[in-house]
Amino acid sequence: MNVLSQMQSYGHERVTFHQDAKTGLKAIIAIHSTVLGNALGGTRRWAYASEADAMHDVLRLSEGMTYKAAASGLAMGGAKSVIIMPNANQQPTEAEARAMGRFVDTLAGKYIAAEDVGVSPQYCDWMAMETKHVMGGNTVSHGGDPSPYTALGCFNSMKACLTHTGRKADFSNLTVAIQGVGATGYRLAKLLRAAGAAVLVTDVHVPTMKRAVEELGCVALGNDKNLFEQKVDILAPCALGGMLDAKTIANLNCSIVCGTANNQLANPSTDGDAIAKRGILYSPDFIANAGGLIRLAGLYLGMTEAEIDQKIVDIEQITTEVFALANTGSTGAAAIAFAKVKIAAGASKKVLVGAGGGSR
Repeated sequence: MNVLSQMQSYGHERVTFHQDAKTGLKAIIAIHSTVLGNALGGTRRWAYASEADAMHDVLRLSEGMTYKAAASGLAMGGAKSVIIMPNANQQPTEAEARAMGRFVDTLAGKYIAAEDVGVSPQYCDWMAMETKHVMGGNTVSHGGDPSPYTALGCFNSMKACLTHTGRKADFSNLTVAIQGVGATGYRLAKLLRAAGAAVLVTDVHVPTMKRAVEELGCVALGNDKNLFEQKVDILAPCALGGMLDAKTIANLNCSIVCGTANNQLANPSTDGDAIAKRGILYSPDFIANAGGLIRLAGLYLGMTEAEIDQKIVDIEQITTEVFALANTGSTGAAAIAFAKVKIAAGASKKVLVGAGGGSR
């Protein structure tokens, strides 16, 4: 695994590895960009098949965080971290979390950790016992669970999708399929059900799926049916990434794809065009799922509750702007271009401020 070549390919500034002999912690922190500011990104705790898979995941996730922050108009960079679990059954412990907190602290605030898959507010609070550079806890750190805000932002992005396809932003006669009804998927289902949509769900964790059925009135498809081939109005991938590839895209039976999962396109360079050619509108993941980042980054940056709420509302307008930029082409590519313009503008502003401050 040629780490430097991969960093150069993705444009990363820094990738740091760490192992803690006492707890068995093995982790990677990837900082993609600090052009706009310090980089906030979640810590993913996962049993990867290989270290190469973990590396691939953290590089793609951190790159997406750069674009997510920039597109949302946040003065923050992009980063992510992963904890490599030895097996899927390993339970989180305070000792492990505190070891991760010490690792985060070595970067002196360039990276601010938060929640991701496998990490809870409690875990964030444990990390925060060792570093102040953590968001998402309830007691030692702050911010709490960002998933309600991620779901709300996705719901707002769906409104833009409906409007762009010539419909009203009305869910009362729509059917939405959600893959994964965990933290964000469940809350998205709740918003959709309250708005009158019929919601089909599937999840590898059966009790989680049953909860959505029993508490929200969703319809479970089970794990033996391909949710991506169901005839629905909107498909919402809300589990792990990489589910939209050449095969699944060819069999999609929906008009809109808009979900909370990160890195939904398995191969961004080709899959975005493939969806567009099928006439299916894709809301780029880092646009649609930005609500959680906006919440935690907003608190970190000292924004007011009203300012944070407005930025989550603005996801609808940002989605619309990206669609206009894409025209009939790849909305994924358009979203990256949209974010890069903001990054370039931020970089230019920093240069001008630096030059002005040094002149006499």
